[in-house]
Amino acid sequence: MIEILSPSELPRARAAGALVADILQTVRDRVTVGTNLLDIDRWTQEMIVAAGGVSCYVDYAPSFGRGPFGHYICTSVNDAVLHGLPHDYRLADGDLLTLDLAVSKDGLVADSAVSFVVGGAARPEDLAMIEATERALAAGIAAAGPGARIGDLSHAIGSVLAEAGYPVNTEFGGHGVGSTMHQDPHVANTGRPGRGYRLRPGLLLALEPWIMADTDELVTDADGWTLRSATGSRTAHSEHTIAITEDGAEVLTLRRGDRG
Repeated sequence: MIEILSPSELPRARAAGALVADILQTVRDRVTVGTNLLDIDRWTQEMIVAAGGVSCYVDYAPSFGRGPFGHYICTSVNDAVLHGLPHDYRLADGDLLTLDLAVSKDGLVADSAVSFVVGGAARPEDLAMIEATERALAAGIAAAGPGARIGDLSHAIGSVLAEAGYPVNTEFGGHGVGSTMHQDPHVANTGRPGRGYRLRPGLLLALEPWIMADTDELVTDADGWTLRSATGSRTAHSEHTIAITEDGAEVLTLRRGDRG
């Protein structure tokens, strides 16, 4: 299903995006060395409930997971890159943490992810990997607008990742959002320009470049959810929800420090 919002619905999409962005920023600001992943999940639940939102994850049970997910945020650490199931683990200095969150607010969904290093012991290669996903995300957003095709976005994202020297996995990528979390069209993190669905004003897309340092192969944890790099290499993931407008693309999940 591809859902196109009317102009009157866009304010609700903005509200959902702001909520997701604010929760991610608050959690990021609170995380320190020693923070337990289960505390992150609890904080997220409390903020979603207080804002009148609805978790997109807690009851989520797709074919690729061992559902329901049962938690409110994905917490992927080090070699984990996607769908990290919160568990009893205290973050160490230098851990690379990805927070991925999708929330429905007043019937519309926003989805966003951020990677960062916990504490002060950041590896230069980790920071470079995070920065590559952020640049790829910015390139995908810049390529989006009415009349562009999905392949244009995929090509923009993939070109940045390839130039930075990272393998690209196409099993999981960006996607449409709207009244539900995962919709068509799929936005692979590499592709050929000029191909695929033509973007229209009112379309919401979650763009999410993610990479593993030296492989494009994933393995699944015994928990049935957490996806890790097959080699044990570190990983990074950046994501924003955007709305296609008459003039281009509006980022709905900008965090507080990035908003104009």
